[in-house]
Amino acid sequence: MKLSDFLAAKPLFYDVIDYDRFPIVYREIEHLLPKPKIIHLVGTNGKGSTGRFLATALHRSGKKVGHYTSPHILHFNERIWIDGDEISDEALETAHQKLLLMVNRNSAEALSYFEYTTLLAMVSYAECDYIVLEAGLGGEYDATAVFPKALSIFTPIDYDHAAFLGTTIESIATTKLNSMQRVALLGKQKHPIVESIARTIADAQGCKLDTLSERVTPNIQELALHLAMKNSLSDYLRDNLTLAMAAYELLGYETDESLFDQSALFGRLSRIASNITLDVGHNALAAESIAGAYTGKKVTLVYNTYGDKDYQEILSLLKPIIECVEIIHVAEGRIVERDQLESVLEKLEIPYGVFESIEEDKEYLVFGSFSVAETFLKRMNVTSTMV
Repeated sequence: MKLSDFLAAKPLFYDVIDYDRFPIVYREIEHLLPKPKIIHLVGTNGKGSTGRFLATALHRSGKKVGHYTSPHILHFNERIWIDGDEISDEALETAHQKLLLMVNRNSAEALSYFEYTTLLAMVSYAECDYIVLEAGLGGEYDATAVFPKALSIFTPIDYDHAAFLGTTIESIATTKLNSMQRVALLGKQKHPIVESIARTIADAQGCKLDTLSERVTPNIQELALHLAMKNSLSDYLRDNLTLAMAAYELLGYETDESLFDQSALFGRLSRIASNITLDVGHNALAAESIAGAYTGKKVTLVYNTYGDKDYQEILSLLKPIIECVEIIHVAEGRIVERDQLESVLEKLEIPYGVFESIEEDKEYLVFGSFSVAETFLKRMNVTSTMV
């Protein structure tokens, strides 16, 4: 069965996750998988951009590098990046057929979409020196957590995915931080308790833990600021660039402008037209960062959201920069009921309407989720994220 048909039979989202299934399958085929150095990225925000900054720098330094990220915006191939390019359809199909020979059919069919895709990426990265491996929604129970890691990187941790991770920062951080192994780097955190939890877990697990403040040198700070200004990166993207640089040096290499002179991963405050910016952020921490980036400005917010997100808080954080909200129709079952979203907008006294088209005299921000980004880009007839 072709990969597209095989994945189409798997649901993208689950109400209940079987945390035992993937480790069992992994142990059965572990000896058949490649053994590159794995850099594991865990956190609530910033995983994609931090990972791409680091993966690109390692590739430019002469290493063969894979970057696994999720979800995709327009094409599945976006999830599996190798040496500067998305994987080809042919290479994907080859990896799929190889994987089917490794995993018995019942196990392959039982694996979730994300679990199977994770193994597919590992097979695709057979020739890589490094894999920058981004966790899905969790930490210790995530499919990506089973692999031996050369380095664990923790981006900012905040409230998200409460149904799976818990409703307190303590529970969310503990689940994410429990994935650390031998060496870990803790990025800039909004909640001080995250560092305290990280140090407790590191001590218990015999893991060498560094914080970003401990690893950042004046050279890194100066270079990150210079490159952020040069590439028009917002403050939060500069923080992610700084974290990638610190991780690069923690791996034993020396930062250089030519390695990190790059724009952010597509969908992270990406300017896709003279008056349109797109961001795939979908939680309060992302909204807070974007509100900071737009301080003193007003935008028309093209928006929709999943029903399990705290969209009242998200919209409250974005309200100072919102001229008007234009709700974009997204054909997906998880999207919030329209009347519920409108009720919150009315409660917050935010003007709103329905998104129909782009007007040249308005400044637009497209935000809400990967699905919102995908729907908008398709409406605009954009066929590639390589904008």
